[in-house]
Amino acid sequence: MLKKRSLVQEAAALRAGTEDPVDAVHRTCDRIDAVDPEVRAFVAETGRRTRLLKAARRAAAAVRDPVGRPVLHGVPVGIKDIVRVDGLPTRAGSALPPEVLGGRQAGVVDRLCAAGALIAGKTVTAEFAVTAPGPTRNPHNPAHTPGGSSSGSAAAVAAGMVPLAIGTQTVGSMIRPAAYCGVVGFKPSYGRIPVDGVIPNAASFDTLGCYATDVAGVALAASVLVDGWRPEAVVGPGPRPVLGVSAGPYLERADDAALRAFEEQQELLRSAGYTVHEVPVMDDFEQIVEQLFTMNRYEVARAHRDWFARFGDRYRRQTTAAIQEGRTIGDAAYEAARIRRHAFRARLAADRAAAGVDLWIAPSATGPAPAGLTTTGTSIMCLPWSNAGLPAISLPAGRAPNGLPLGLQLIGGSGTDEELLQGATGIEHVLNGEARKRDVLNRGAGDGDVAAGDGARVDGGGRNDGGGRNGGDRRDDGGPAPDGPALRA
Repeated sequence: MLKKRSLVQEAAALRAGTEDPVDAVHRTCDRIDAVDPEVRAFVAETGRRTRLLKAARRAAAAVRDPVGRPVLHGVPVGIKDIVRVDGLPTRAGSALPPEVLGGRQAGVVDRLCAAGALIAGKTVTAEFAVTAPGPTRNPHNPAHTPGGSSSGSAAAVAAGMVPLAIGTQTVGSMIRPAAYCGVVGFKPSYGRIPVDGVIPNAASFDTLGCYATDVAGVALAASVLVDGWRPEAVVGPGPRPVLGVSAGPYLERADDAALRAFEEQQELLRSAGYTVHEVPVMDDFEQIVEQLFTMNRYEVARAHRDWFARFGDRYRRQTTAAIQEGRTIGDAAYEAARIRRHAFRARLAADRAAAGVDLWIAPSATGPAPAGLTTTGTSIMCLPWSNAGLPAISLPAGRAPNGLPLGLQLIGGSGTDEELLQGATGIEHVLNGEARKRDVLNRGAGDGDVAAGDGARVDGGGRNDGGGRNGGDRRDDGGPAPDGPALRA
């Protein structure tokens, strides 16, 4: 079993010089060679190790004094393959010629490189970050999806290949994979990380984010990536935030396993001294869903107008359907949906303030990762928060009856990303304490299960297709993976 180091530990060792970037590269490439033939988190690359070793040696030679080393000196990072990186082709999970999708390197990659990071490679994405899944498998059980569209980034961190990976979210593409793969996923407020150099999905929603193994890791990454980051607002315990639960039709979308776990999480937090309020919001949830997808599909169709005209026969079924649906939506319908969106944002903010809520909490997904690779699951539990452009984070929060990870989603107010991570740090401590307690009990009962933080081995359980009334599912052309043992991630 590989004991995974956190991003904070890895970065500290590399800055202090107790580890060399060359050693970090060899360990990363060895891990990719060992587990990625099954997980398939990274886009295949000939000469990855040679490229990375050259970059590592340059990094080691450039700053020999530990005092002058940047915050991510020598840290290997995975980059979702809709984000342009100089020297690596961008295919966006598609069959389009990569030169068509080329352009200037993304600003987020510039920031990572300026902070000393090494680009470990491109990670697999659903086609154009829409809904047609890539080949990535869940490291906890390869017969299940890792989620999407940031499939490869979440799986790469979960499997211990890299301590940090970059993804994007339009509706649920950061938070859901984090939950399915048992890692921490952070989606900042809309607009706080520039998206230049990123292939668009729906520009009014697209947001860059990051994966790590803990809240401290995503906070470290955010200090490099997020505009106007206030590190002093994250440090220290701070007061316990008042937590709000959206009572009503929104929660009804979660399956029984997710709802039971969510109720247990609320009780656990109350017992730890947190105040949890149920707030009746989003009674018009179906209309919110319709409004978002009206805007989403309209924007997808227009983002792909030129590419689809030239290469439409190379697009997969699900992406083609989304584009064709978007073509039927006129400017007036889009504008009406945009106005409804702004009204929803204002109403949600007012409801939050009136209830005295600091953070919303919710299941990160409708349940554990569905079986097979024909779907990445549904984004419905993330939809309203993405619609409002709010910052969100998913924390590992126990297991479903079939042994697969579940996540707890925390959502802050717009622009309060730092306060969200400060609050998440305390809640993570409570959840981790409960996880350790259950692990001890399981070991005492002879369960033999390995704690998720050290690389989970699970038995696969029964088939799960998401449960509940999971609107928003999109299904893929690929066949399901055969049942098999989980990787020792």
